Amino acid sequence: MEHGQFTWASLIPFLDHLPPHVSNAIIVSIILLVIVFISFRQLKKAEDDVVPSQKLTFRNLMELIFEFLSKIINETMGPRGAQFMMIIGTLALFILFNNLSGLVPGFLPATDNVNTTFACSLTVFVMTHYYGFREHGVKYLKHFVFINPSWPWPANLILSIVMCPIELIGHFARPLSLGLRLFGNITGDHLVTTIFFSLVPLIVPVAVMFLGLFVCFVQAFVFILLSMVYFSGAVAHEEH
Repeated sequence: MEHGQFTWASLIPFLDHLPPHVSNAIIVSIILLVIVFISFRQLKKAEDDVVPSQKLTFRNLMELIFEFLSKIINETMGPRGAQFMMIIGTLALFILFNNLSGLVPGFLPATDNVNTTFACSLTVFVMTHYYGFREHGVKYLKHFVFINPSWPWPANLILSIVMCPIELIGHFARPLSLGLRLFGNITGDHLVTTIFFSLVPLIVPVAVMFLGLFVCFVQAFVFILLSMVYFSGAVAHEEH
């Protein structure tokens, strides 16, 4: 058991022998799947109900979350944002729920482990270039070189030789920066909360938990915001 801490997953068969970050990720994924299933059932029942209920229902809450994510994606990526709703929404909810689970006693957030954060960042890295090649084909490789039609050929060649390694380093640094940023912030927040609970178990940790709640949302938002920037750059076309 990591850090000698008690986790609820240690009481669940088949999860008790797994690393804490893996068991917590499985629990969060199951919770998200249940939410998706209930949401689907709610929407199927309310297909003919055009006017939503004035009360805060489960369906209304899910619609608010969907509309919020959709608005962010469309404002950041433009008209093509809807194409990336599935992957951005999945990353956002998985990271956010894992971050928030760290505020619940007995849970160790999966994002508190570098393996999970790098798995998310590598997913973004692979999908970025998948979308790029799907959109542009072999011409996508032009993103890694410098070509200016108005310049003579030798100048373009020299700049391409210089810029190509720089662009490659920049692209390979993306998953590293994404993964380390999320891991570092969530780990630091988790440790600070744990320390305050052990030193001053009353009142003071409440303020720290509110700060931790803010960090959970901000870090999930920053991760998907950078992901959207990478996706947009991959599918963007040069303006003539």
